[in-house]
Amino acid sequence: MSVTVYGIPNCDTVKKARHWLDAHGIAFTFHDYKKQGADPARIADWIAKAGLDKVVNKAGTTYRKLDDAQKAALAGEGAPAVLAENTSVIKRPIVEHPGGLLVGFKEAEWAAALG
Repeated sequence: MSVTVYGIPNCDTVKKARHWLDAHGIAFTFHDYKKQGADPARIADWIAKAGLDKVVNKAGTTYRKLDDAQKAALAGEGAPAVLAENTSVIKRPIVEHPGGLLVGFKEAEWAAALG
């Protein structure tokens, strides 16, 4: 099974998710937004699969610091570009796996999809 985890290494939720994968013997590749960036085309695919509201993290301080133009762009076709420039606004982790996409970490959801 090919699993890729996208996130930020110091995020507590990402740490829990990576620990869960290790504990369940699921090999994965980790993509660090801070070091490797985020691809707008990939983000657009995530939005198409999961929905904008699920991909955007509106609870964080980075979202609140976006200016009005960036927030307006998030509501439309400019969302992938804004998210690529402000990776902390992407909900974490996002996991691509052969059966689809997981956004955030919910143990029961992960067990059903990856278990």
